[in-house]
Amino acid sequence: MKVQSIEVPQQMEAAWCVAHTRHQHEKSVSEMLITKGFEVFLPLYESTRRWKDRRKVLSMPLFPGYVFVRGAVERRLPVLTTPGVHTIISQGERIATVPEEEIEAIRRTVDGDFSVEPHPFLRCGERVRVARGSLEGVEGILTRKKNLFRLVLSVEMLAQSVAVEIDAMDVVPIVQRNVVALDATQCKQADPPLRTSLAGD
Repeated sequence: MKVQSIEVPQQMEAAWCVAHTRHQHEKSVSEMLITKGFEVFLPLYESTRRWKDRRKVLSMPLFPGYVFVRGAVERRLPVLTTPGVHTIISQGERIATVPEEEIEAIRRTVDGDFSVEPHPFLRCGERVRVARGSLEGVEGILTRKKNLFRLVLSVEMLAQSVAVEIDAMDVVPIVQRNVVALDATQCKQADPPLRTSLAGD
């Protein structure tokens, strides 16, 4: 396996990166990376699957095929050689990083008592900030589905989003305009996420 050498700025050493995994390998990859000493974030949500004779609640990845890992910038090889890992998401020759605030916002939704699930990626719409409650300070896009309001949080690098149910009275517009609830179908889908490999074939 050939790994390209890149210069690592000091401020990036503790940055969050993304490992792209094989299908349904997210949990096993997370466990192995933890044993290697990495800090790993694998956000999960509960999904009810129904069969003819039964139903079962499963814990599913909010971002299928991806695991967030801190410290991969300076320790690429241990990540790339982990069974189940395809690559580390990159931009050209540099490992791409996820802003700390995006990780923190998603962590607070999955750690709280909220209904959260994957959502089509949004770039448009009224940006709002949660003004009260356990998600106070979290920013996202307000949408409406039937009679329910949802706050959509996005990971720009992956062009993927998650949605958490929220009381519309708990949010305020980031700019001084009226809060607008948009249907997700009105928003443009983003380009696919970057998947340039740091490892040679």
